[in-house]
Amino acid sequence: MTWVRLPSAWINNHGLKELQWKGDGIGSDNTAALMALTALAHNADEQSGIAKLTYGDLHSITRLSRAKLANGLDVLERIHVVERTPEGRSTYRLSGFNPNEGWAKFPAQSMYASDRIAAFDEFRLRKACELNALKLFFLFVARRGRDTNMANISYGKIVEYTGIERARIKPAMSLLAALSLVYIEHLPSNTYASGIANAYRIVGIDSYNHMGTRGRGMTADDFDNSRIPF
Repeated sequence: MTWVRLPSAWINNHGLKELQWKGDGIGSDNTAALMALTALAHNADEQSGIAKLTYGDLHSITRLSRAKLANGLDVLERIHVVERTPEGRSTYRLSGFNPNEGWAKFPAQSMYASDRIAAFDEFRLRKACELNALKLFFLFVARRGRDTNMANISYGKIVEYTGIERARIKPAMSLLAALSLVYIEHLPSNTYASGIANAYRIVGIDSYNHMGTRGRGMTADDFDNSRIPF
């Protein structure tokens, strides 16, 4: 499918802050958690939110080792994003899944090369930048405005929602762009006369709706501030 439904309340409730880069493998476990969540979301039933995937399936999709998958799934269970074995072995439910509300469009088809998520080929689980990039990706998915097809969010709010240090945001964004997961658009600021505001468009989501089709006259004022409360 072009996209799937991802429950987004946990992201909007600052749940990404739970996933920090720490020593003793904790940081890489958190990266593995978001990689595993991506695969589960792509394979979840459209009505129940339940995915049926073996460790072999998850490895094929993410290229994570069995040990890292186990650790990542433990993280997702701990932060109440995934429930394990709702229908027996090798089943996982996306917590809070409701097909009628509380979800964001999460890209699917555009992320794949054959049977695997292409961007994950570049991940080595050794750098905080990889975790930070995935946290930004999930945040932008959750905060995307349906009218503009972009997430317009300041560095200050990114820090608030994700816990990423301000100095680490730009490298993570650069990685997202290099992996072809996000386009970074530049809009005239509605705060400073000669300023520029960044907005972030998710690759593979409503690809017909972008600044080229809407016109270059778009500014930060065009965003639906009733939906994006900052």
